[in-house]
Amino acid sequence: MMPEKPAPPPKTSEVPDPNGMFGEFGGTFVPEALVPALEILAAAYLNAMRDDRFWDELRDLQRTFTGRPTALYHAKRLTGVALKRSKSGEAAKIWLKREDLCLTGSSAIGNAIGQAMLARAMGKTRIIGETGSGKHGVAVATAAAHFGLACEVYCTTHAMKAAPAMTALGAKVTEVGSDSRTAATTEALRDWVESNEQTHYASGLAIGPHPLPTIVRDFHSVIGTETKAQSLRLLTKLPDVLITAVDGASTGFFYPFVDDDKVQLVGVEAGGRGNKPGEHAAALTHGQPGVLHGMRTYVLQDENGQSLATHTCAGGLNYAGSGPEHAYWKDKKRVRYATMSDALATEACEGLARTEGILASLESSHAIAEAIEVAARLKGDQNVVVCLSGGTSF
Repeated sequence: MMPEKPAPPPKTSEVPDPNGMFGEFGGTFVPEALVPALEILAAAYLNAMRDDRFWDELRDLQRTFTGRPTALYHAKRLTGVALKRSKSGEAAKIWLKREDLCLTGSSAIGNAIGQAMLARAMGKTRIIGETGSGKHGVAVATAAAHFGLACEVYCTTHAMKAAPAMTALGAKVTEVGSDSRTAATTEALRDWVESNEQTHYASGLAIGPHPLPTIVRDFHSVIGTETKAQSLRLLTKLPDVLITAVDGASTGFFYPFVDDDKVQLVGVEAGGRGNKPGEHAAALTHGQPGVLHGMRTYVLQDENGQSLATHTCAGGLNYAGSGPEHAYWKDKKRVRYATMSDALATEACEGLARTEGILASLESSHAIAEAIEVAARLKGDQNVVVCLSGGTSF
């Protein structure tokens, strides 16, 4: 009798499992008081996944309200910068996925709209969020206003520059007294534990207890899906490299490509001022597995498991952990994770403005800086696509 043929290994995309685990990462490490809310949310999301009416409405809003699809733009003069740095006399073409063209100026609006629709489906009357740069806060406030939901946003000190916009949209803005997005997330989760009967927490990062990382990834995956279709049309093939900052949009940008092994994926963390604790926010590069905000993931932590202080010029990246799916991709070696310093990210932000006339966020500028370095090492018939997840304002 012939032995049974072994089952093929699962695809990289086939996560999380029913318990919300991305390999060894993810899960639900929360107070008992929050478990019912997470179970209700998981059920509501599963129903939404199966409901054509939900997705028809979301696609219509993406087209008519948030501004999708966004452009895939050939940055010719930025490619020229890479060419000047090349030692071989050629460089890959650099393309930008222009999420900065969305309503509110970033990819955050797509996730916020989807989460507001979930809140409405669950009968919630209030939505909360956290923000490190201000972009997710404005997006949540926009989505709440559109659906008539009460809204509160927990803001880092850095993000308070966006408070007038959030207030104008009807949101209550609560400053957490810190530049750390870790602190803002802690306050949002504390609120949710106390108010979940009427409140939905719309995370801006693909972090937290199950099913939050999956929800954020899936609502952002339209970015990667559009990028794949646009690449096949404009490049006549898939990109050779995808690069993004490890921000809220990053898992959604990568997810449609994770099973395409020939596409290199590069996530860029905030290298800050240096490699010592407190000088950066690069958990995947310098952290260790631990538990933070209801999930197991890579965390910047001390010997007692307490999260460390972080620093970066980009408020949206100022977080002491990583999303559990990024941790999973790191351990599977599917994604290469790099760091970029404040100085080089700022230089790339200024360089993109002066070569292409595009004002990128400092978060996205970490990816721009890495893209120039990568493109300079590749051939002229290759293509690098960068997720320009947000723009900046004056």
